[in-house]
Amino acid sequence: MDSKFKRHLVTAALPYANGAVHIGHLAGVYVPADIYCRYLRMRGQDVRFICGSDEHGVPITIKARQNNCTPQEIVDKYHYIIKDSFERLGISFDIYSRTSSKIHHKTASEFFKRLYDQGNFIEKESEQYYDQETGQFLADRYITGTCPKCSAENAYGDQCEKCGSTLSPTELINPKSTLSGNTPVMKKTSHWYLPLDQYEPWLKKWILEQHKEWKVNVYGQCKSWLDGGLQPRAVSRDLDWGVPVPVDGAQGKVLYVWFDAPIGYISNTIELMPEGWEKWWKSEDTKLVHFIGKDNIVFHCIVFPSMLKAYGDGFILPENVPANEFLNLEGNKISTSRNWAVWLHEYLDEFPGKEDVLRYVLCANAPETKDNDFTWKDFQTRNNSELVGIFGNFVNRAVVLTHKYFGGVVPATNQTEETDNEILNAIPSIRKNIENNLETYHFREALKEAMNLARLGNKYLTETEPWKLAKTDMDRVATILNVSLQICANLAIAFEPFLPHTTSKLKEILNLDTTRWEEFGKKSILESGHKLNEAKLLFEKIEDSQIEFQINKLNATKESNDAAGHAANKTGDSGAPATLAPQKEECTFDQFMNMDIRTATVLEAERVPKTDKLLKLTIDTGLDIRTIVSGIAEYYSAQEMVGKQICILANLAPRKIKGIESKGMILMASEQNGKMKIVTPEERLQNGASIG
Repeated sequence: MDSKFKRHLVTAALPYANGAVHIGHLAGVYVPADIYCRYLRMRGQDVRFICGSDEHGVPITIKARQNNCTPQEIVDKYHYIIKDSFERLGISFDIYSRTSSKIHHKTASEFFKRLYDQGNFIEKESEQYYDQETGQFLADRYITGTCPKCSAENAYGDQCEKCGSTLSPTELINPKSTLSGNTPVMKKTSHWYLPLDQYEPWLKKWILEQHKEWKVNVYGQCKSWLDGGLQPRAVSRDLDWGVPVPVDGAQGKVLYVWFDAPIGYISNTIELMPEGWEKWWKSEDTKLVHFIGKDNIVFHCIVFPSMLKAYGDGFILPENVPANEFLNLEGNKISTSRNWAVWLHEYLDEFPGKEDVLRYVLCANAPETKDNDFTWKDFQTRNNSELVGIFGNFVNRAVVLTHKYFGGVVPATNQTEETDNEILNAIPSIRKNIENNLETYHFREALKEAMNLARLGNKYLTETEPWKLAKTDMDRVATILNVSLQICANLAIAFEPFLPHTTSKLKEILNLDTTRWEEFGKKSILESGHKLNEAKLLFEKIEDSQIEFQINKLNATKESNDAAGHAANKTGDSGAPATLAPQKEECTFDQFMNMDIRTATVLEAERVPKTDKLLKLTIDTGLDIRTIVSGIAEYYSAQEMVGKQICILANLAPRKIKGIESKGMILMASEQNGKMKIVTPEERLQNGASIG
């Protein structure tokens, strides 16, 4: 632990509030950042963990236009989905705020104004695309056309999503405004630029000479940017959503989102600690660490430090920026626009009580040095083989045997043998390895060391076989179980940064109020005579059917994307007729007749707490009154559903969702735009009427 710092300021990249958080975000940024902060707190360090929603920029306005609502409604919706998801996963932010807040607008405006008054900007006039019908300049994403690289239609003004090429709007062939469909014209506009080229010598010294310890991917990307020569970067743009540029003559202009978003770290800190925030940002005793994904390296290592350098007034710079690479999903790049992702809020609904399983798998497979792949089969294997088979199995056996032979009381150690001393003496070195890896941002290796302790415990208990010795040598059994329980207590400490929900359960089983890092490695955390609570399973097996459900869901997404792509390629027109999902495999008449589809009426409806998609419906099937939990809350309100006649699959096997038994499934139709509609009878029928 670096003793020269009195406090640690840790930031995690602000997630963009035009959609939910997925596993790529978690593996790249939020899980490692949370592990790091939890570890520092256990070491007694003064830590502040800062984050919030990034709520400005063109994608927000596009999402609002697509949904026929205001940008504020979009960011409100996704801010609360993201915030709730993080809380449920156990991400321990000290504050999770937002850049649409008044305090952020004030902070960002004052930051810009100071740089403006100091003469740190240059003003340049340029020509940009302008939509004459709507009377506004067009941001990159409001322009589409033919890609000059691969000839794909409907490429955006900043990127072609088919070939992945980075573009500029003027490169597009036959550009069109997405606002009116018209061909835009070029029109002059003025903007302010941060002259990054002026900071290049300083950046080269600060990064390339003073921070050679940064991760290879971070250092290498920075060197590439600096070697290529930096150019002035616009800090404003023509848009009506964002922080207004606070100078005269800037009507219709806002701060560019890349400029205002990192200031969110400062404004969120001010919101958290309005009186004492400056010592966290302007004291050399503070260690600043940014956790980000690799696509944000340039902003956090080159742009934001240049902004802070220009501002002056003692702002500190990051000591480290441990950026991760990307996580892929089942062999393909995660794509929010194509819905190729595992969304955190959906995972939490579909795997209740398994928050730590996701944390474990994403850390064990973290893309720290190269892009990695998440597969549902690997997720299942790691849970069943490692968490259940090794960690959970060892703890359960140790506690159950203690209850069986010693009434749940920690027995006294008698004569120890070499095998006992070997394992107890190994724990301090495991602790040291975990510390070294966490403090150098190697979270995957740190987790592996923690699991090695569980492996040692499992192996120790298997080889010593206390259940056999109980027939002849209870003194030896007492020693073995004492050692095993000390390992359990050490596991509660070792895993607390990684698996907070699990270690909370483990501490309850062991009857431990708190765990302190300084106790890690002790041979007698649990004194003889200490009373344990009843054994409970820390983990449960994940069944094949649960994994098949997730794989089928992804396959359905892939089929839908492939079909949509085929239709788009065939017509070359974004206004093509609706693309239908491909026909599924044939089923027999008997298979169809096994499905009992009936009419029913909704009697009561309510939102399922802490979910954004689930409604709990009480329905009259004509046969009985039953409950169905359905993910339709984003399409229908609870009020709309009451009294509605629906069609259900009545003989679907019951399934627990968020602890509620759901008996049946509502028939829904999926449109090309992803919206779902309930299938209802043309005329109201008797409840329980058979369909087929």
